[in-house]
Amino acid sequence: MREPVQKLVERYQQNLYAAAFNVCKNQMDAEDIVQEAFLQYYTSKKEFDDEQHIRAWLIRVVINKAKNCNLTFWRRNKCSLDDYIETLVFETPASKELFEEVMKLPEKYRIVIHLFYYEDYSVREIADILKLSESNAKVRLTRGRTLLRNVLKEEWDDDK
Repeated sequence: MREPVQKLVERYQQNLYAAAFNVCKNQMDAEDIVQEAFLQYYTSKKEFDDEQHIRAWLIRVVINKAKNCNLTFWRRNKCSLDDYIETLVFETPASKELFEEVMKLPEKYRIVIHLFYYEDYSVREIADILKLSESNAKVRLTRGRTLLRNVLKEEWDDDK
């Protein structure tokens, strides 16, 4: 199965951008990574089972490219997290605080939290995308939640 690239761009560009930014924390790099992922899809001869397979493949490509980007010399020209957060629009102040705390998590927990809560992937799908065992994906999700819970609990206790 092959979908036209334009349809995929319309459907997944924002989600792929969020996943790329989640890993590399740089607006311009994230945009480049998403563009490269669509280009790789366009030039590949790979056949996919269904649309979910295409989506998972694109997310995997984006995450891998973002990780590779983090290893490059050019990372020192990145946009700071605070600058990026200022460009986002949040429904409530609480959702902004939650996003900031998620972005402060270590990468291995941040990616799993993002895929589970923002992209609505199941633990099994996350394990497939990240090439982890299901139990490892569950552990990372649990540890990420625990870290978030502890940080948010401290903030709530400070408010009292």
